[in-house]
Amino acid sequence: MKKNLMIKSIMLFAVLSITFLLTLTACGPSSKEDSISISGSSALLPLADNAAKDYMAKNAGSKISVQAGGSGQGLTQVYQGAVNIGNSDVYAEEKLKPEEAKELKDHVVCAVGIAAVVNTNVKVDNLTSQQLIDIFTGKITNWKDVGGDDMKITIINRPSNSGTRATFKKYALKGADEAEGMALKEDQSGTVKQTVSQTEGSISYLAFSYLDEKTKPLKIDGVVPTSENVANGTYPVWAYEHMYTKGEATGLTKSFIDYILSDEVQNNLVTKLKFIPIKDMKVKR
Repeated sequence: MKKNLMIKSIMLFAVLSITFLLTLTACGPSSKEDSISISGSSALLPLADNAAKDYMAKNAGSKISVQAGGSGQGLTQVYQGAVNIGNSDVYAEEKLKPEEAKELKDHVVCAVGIAAVVNTNVKVDNLTSQQLIDIFTGKITNWKDVGGDDMKITIINRPSNSGTRATFKKYALKGADEAEGMALKEDQSGTVKQTVSQTEGSISYLAFSYLDEKTKPLKIDGVVPTSENVANGTYPVWAYEHMYTKGEATGLTKSFIDYILSDEVQNNLVTKLKFIPIKDMKVKR
């Protein structure tokens, strides 16, 4: 009798222990994935931040923290495991070592144009490609040399970890090195916009998602910087927007990226914020 009671007690303990362990296993990943963090590209910040707010409103209990800091920072942090998603305007191979980039999974979520912008008191609205290069490399230093008023040109530039800078340098400046000594270094698109709006004679570059009445976008070779012109290949300065994960996305991370790629977001929020859905792009890189 005692022996049977002891066996039953042992069996009950074993069942309870297994049940407890299974509960921990089931709850562990989901509890961790109730909250994720995202950092990187300031160009992608408006979309990532607004989509995160919409997602959290639709999914109670989920918490998504979004910060900028530059594409290089986002890629480094997602590789190190400091964040769940690293946003970037450039491919990981352009910022990380080859062996590091191989560990990341690329999720291309949209495209975005990048425009040269000036302070609204600048009376120039079009530059040739060569004039743009000459301004950013310091060869042209006064707006009168490109048809404007006699006014000093002040370059507002970004640090080396900026994906927006890398894209602008590659496609607008044809790879030419900027005049670093003349540049004011700003690493947040919002700060760049504010600085240009407050600095007479200034010029910089912003993703379309930051364009408004505070700055004036310039045509390049007569082509207006619009999403339509990016999509049809007429306007050359643009980038894919990437959300990188370390390995395959899982849990809340995957759910959020899937939400960004859903028709609901692509057909509404993406275009509203002046990004271009991948399905609308008629050109590829």
